[in-house]
Amino acid sequence: MGTKFLTKSEFLSKVANYEANPAEWIFLGDKPCIIDFYAAWCGPCKTIAPILEDLAKEYDGQIDIYKIDTEAEQELAGAFGIRSIPSILFCPMNGAPQMAQGAMPKDSFKRIIADVLLKK
Repeated sequence: MGTKFLTKSEFLSKVANYEANPAEWIFLGDKPCIIDFYAAWCGPCKTIAPILEDLAKEYDGQIDIYKIDTEAEQELAGAFGIRSIPSILFCPMNGAPQMAQGAMPKDSFKRIIADVLLKK
């Protein structure tokens, strides 16, 4: 399937409506997800883009992988306090999401997918 690009309105309906529930994280997805906050000009963002594409194919049907352009969606990036990119938000089905910053190797993503998202 591949990664999917999200706008703020799609985020509010597919991931979490932080406007309706500002004090509490309520995940709306039907499967765990990874959200990549990126910018087109960012070198480390370009480094992890093919890794995320590979993971989207490898875990198709198990997790969703979304990309949010911080230049186009500044309000959404601001709502999550994104100050450096790439910033990666890991959203399990239950519990609070976890944020990681910077480019990571594929094996680190796979470990977090197993330990946090799929809890294997």
